[in-house]
Amino acid sequence: MSSSKHSSELRRLALSVLQPGFVGTEAPDWILRDIGDGLASVVLFSRNIVSTEQVARLTGQLRAENPDLIVAIDEEAGDVTRIESATGSSRPGNFALGTVDDAELTEAVAADLGRQLRTAGVSLDYAPSADVNSNPDNPIIGVRSFGSDPDVVSRHTAAWIRGLQSSGVAACAKHFPGHGDVAVDSHHDLPSYPAGRDEIAAQALPPFRAAVAAGVRAVMSGHLLVPAYDPGLPATLSRTILQGLLREELGFDGLIVSDAIEMGAVTRRHGIDGATVKAVAAGVDAVCVGGESAEEATVALLAKALTAAVTGGELPEERLAEAAGRVREFARWSAGLRAAGSAGEPAGDGIGHVAARRAVRLTGAARAALPLTAAPHVVELAPVTNMAIGKETPWGVAEPLRERLPGTTSVRVRGQELEEGTVALESCALEPAAGRPLVIVARDAARHAWMSRAVTGLTAARPDAIVVEMGLPGPTSAAAAQVFTHGASAASGVAAAEVLTDASAG
Repeated sequence: MSSSKHSSELRRLALSVLQPGFVGTEAPDWILRDIGDGLASVVLFSRNIVSTEQVARLTGQLRAENPDLIVAIDEEAGDVTRIESATGSSRPGNFALGTVDDAELTEAVAADLGRQLRTAGVSLDYAPSADVNSNPDNPIIGVRSFGSDPDVVSRHTAAWIRGLQSSGVAACAKHFPGHGDVAVDSHHDLPSYPAGRDEIAAQALPPFRAAVAAGVRAVMSGHLLVPAYDPGLPATLSRTILQGLLREELGFDGLIVSDAIEMGAVTRRHGIDGATVKAVAAGVDAVCVGGESAEEATVALLAKALTAAVTGGELPEERLAEAAGRVREFARWSAGLRAAGSAGEPAGDGIGHVAARRAVRLTGAARAALPLTAAPHVVELAPVTNMAIGKETPWGVAEPLRERLPGTTSVRVRGQELEEGTVALESCALEPAAGRPLVIVARDAARHAWMSRAVTGLTAARPDAIVVEMGLPGPTSAAAAQVFTHGASAASGVAAAEVLTDASAG
């Protein structure tokens, strides 16, 4: 083979193992050219989405270049939504489903989501999160997990996979070997999971074993250090973890996808190009990129880095060819799954809202105080969310309450405003609520000291206030009027508003 022909073939292989994102609601010319040159996958984010119908046109445009193109999306439902980023998810997230603990319900919600994604032309969903949220201070997983019990998480991970794939969309269990017991956000730096192998086997691995048993054909690696297996390299870059643990010990023979390769946990030390090469060398078959770095130049840089690593001896050509082969195999299988998926429209506000309502829990004091009969003042305490949650995605209880109780007023308060003194709770929260019900909406109050202080101060001044917690529940008191939604999706906000205005709904 001539050197030019060989370099052209290497570039095709390199392109085929990338899963890039792009900007726009129509396919840019460079993406279409790269698909023609061997690119086998793309990933969609909220910036690509206006409606299901528009996404269907977009995916049709992309697949005109390659009918088996893998079109991926990072759609967990609940707090992390792309397909409904503008409105908030009409389905609750994992923690709400784990709280209800009805595997049939979880399967039905995932099947409903799968029908919507399949209609849009999506073939791979980077979900579910199979992480066991065993560290309540975890800044990145939280309500994205089905819970802190490995058995519950395993049961619902399997149900979610079955439901999604019954509708013709491939699932992807993440973030292997488990991102639930960390205290650092891997978008910014490298978290460590310091447990021993026995604890990891008991705590973190069961949901991934359940995922494999349920027929998952894609697993996403996590950017976290697991010293019990590899003291030097994060899971995404560790052959010991990907090959030894995932493939050999768990028996997984499907597609290994990296978490977004531009995340600080791997790029700070290795750069985006170095991290890509090391990931593929370690056993990653498809490199997800483009949540942040969505330019043509990034794809060109990574393809060039992979080909240079092969010619320079850093990456065996056989490993790159093996990865490309797994991508092709997955593409054929997922295209068949899509063709065989169950027909029918998603239930929309049906099963998702049923599930969200079933996840609401109330203290006895809240039951005694409800329903609200007068329009309340609502104070929403807004944390800085992690990068997995779209900043544009609406959340809260004020809007659905306003629809049910006209005259409802509201204010959204951020921790920085309180710390800077630009906002005072007396003037924005207590004074407008004089003579009216006060509803305080929190999101992970136990994880944010400023939010806990605000809730404590407001309830001290107004003991009759009702607190709605839309994140992980903290310490509870039967004497406090508290409502727990176990997630901040739009469906959960509506469910909370229904409970606040109709006690029988809870």
